[in-house]
Amino acid sequence: MRADNQAESRLINTTVFDRQALVTIYEQHNAELYRYAYRLVGDSALAEDCVSETFSRFLKAVRDGIGPVENVRAYLYRVAHNWITDYYRRQPLPPLSLEADLHGATDANPSHLVAGLMEQERVRAALVNLPPDQRQVIELRFVEDWSHEEVAAALGKSVEATRALQHRALIALRKVLLEEVS
Repeated sequence: MRADNQAESRLINTTVFDRQALVTIYEQHNAELYRYAYRLVGDSALAEDCVSETFSRFLKAVRDGIGPVENVRAYLYRVAHNWITDYYRRQPLPPLSLEADLHGATDANPSHLVAGLMEQERVRAALVNLPPDQRQVIELRFVEDWSHEEVAAALGKSVEATRALQHRALIALRKVLLEEVS
């Protein structure tokens, strides 16, 4: 069992407030939650606020005894997603970035970098046109490299439902991208 799973088990399976387990969970999930939030909000300060509020809500839930029963990672992503959804309800939709870090290799060919950035912009623009649940499935599956089971747990849906959602999202994405080429 990995260290993060052990920490999650210690926290979930006891009523004792285990500070070391909380630290381990924070260290394990902080960076990936930040990348997820940054991709969706496009601003480092807002992404930091999202992660901070996500862990704050997580700690409150643990203290109140209503925290996650099984999958802490999925719980954290759901809290982060809800925070971002609340943010967007109050704000217009900003551009969506597919990269958390835009630094290229020093020996990279500029024409390849520009072509890659243009392709990413096309995909980003197409993703923005997808319904939010389809966009989230695509991001978790292909950008975050989550399994179908992890995505289903994060969305609170069955694996079959998330597979169907992913299928519809890929068809819609393909259609939008092919229309741009025509």
